[in-house]
Amino acid sequence: MSEFTVLDLLDLDLKEHNHLQLKCLAGRSGLSKIIKTDKISRPGLALAGFFTDFSDNSIQLFGRAEQSYLTMLEKNNDWKNIEKLFSYNLPCVIFIGDAKPSEHFIDIAEKNATAILTTPLESAVFSRRVYQMLDEIFAETETIHGVLVEVYGIGILITGESGIGKSEAALELIERGHRLISDDTVKLRRLSDNYLIGSGENPMFAHHMEIRGLGIINIQNLFGVGAIREKKQVQLLIHLEHWDEKKSYDRLGGQDSETLMGINVPKITLPVSLGRNIASLIEMAARNERLKKLGYYSSKEFDQSVLKWLESQAARKLYYNTDVLRDVNYDDKKS
Repeated sequence: MSEFTVLDLLDLDLKEHNHLQLKCLAGRSGLSKIIKTDKISRPGLALAGFFTDFSDNSIQLFGRAEQSYLTMLEKNNDWKNIEKLFSYNLPCVIFIGDAKPSEHFIDIAEKNATAILTTPLESAVFSRRVYQMLDEIFAETETIHGVLVEVYGIGILITGESGIGKSEAALELIERGHRLISDDTVKLRRLSDNYLIGSGENPMFAHHMEIRGLGIINIQNLFGVGAIREKKQVQLLIHLEHWDEKKSYDRLGGQDSETLMGINVPKITLPVSLGRNIASLIEMAARNERLKKLGYYSSKEFDQSVLKWLESQAARKLYYNTDVLRDVNYDDKKS
């Protein structure tokens, strides 16, 4: 991850309900400071003089309680703890509810080159949004070779050796109305330690595709903005490989998976050969994965049906064998 500064925090245009609505009140010389952690700190204890284990490298958030305590210190002309607070190399200080600190507080911040920001949001709303944003920015990342598409709402990462037909399969899926996230290289981010988000390594080139014989094509220009997405959760991994007659491929739909960045992702291996429509198979895999998420497993239902059939056959045999045995015993008694 490249360095993330306070200025980046201000410039970040979070979409829809995640907008932080930040503006800078003072300390513009501190906008170049680097934010080094995805945590935020409430400096109430520090204002009271307790600096043990103080998280000085975190964003300092002044909620209603901190603001009330700060007002009391200012009325008592007690600036000792405030000055000590700013003696640390704080990334920035944020006041919620459009609150503004006193001029003396701002002067101390200016002397220590610390940016003072404000937002109209309340503490709970702001904290939720900024944690979500920082979680993505500081997430562990990894770049892999593959194609990421969205098929029936399922994020599918297509992998395989170069030239096997990943881009061609993705192109046919796009022609069928599905969407491209990234071709050739996919940047994975592990969020909240339980799911992966995939995007293009370079947003400028993510929605271009290289098709051998055609060259580079722009999916957005050819199919419109409805054919692309910026990012998508990776929910299924499909690995393409050349058909190997000696290899035994799954024929019942078992639950195979692969670990990517410590997270298990369902995996399907599709053998590629003449006459196999890979795009259609990927569509069926996406439909089947959606059914699994709803709790329906075709392979399990098939197993249960086979077991029921075997049980009925066994019961039928037992019934007929018992019938025959009874008739034999009856004839013996008569004789």
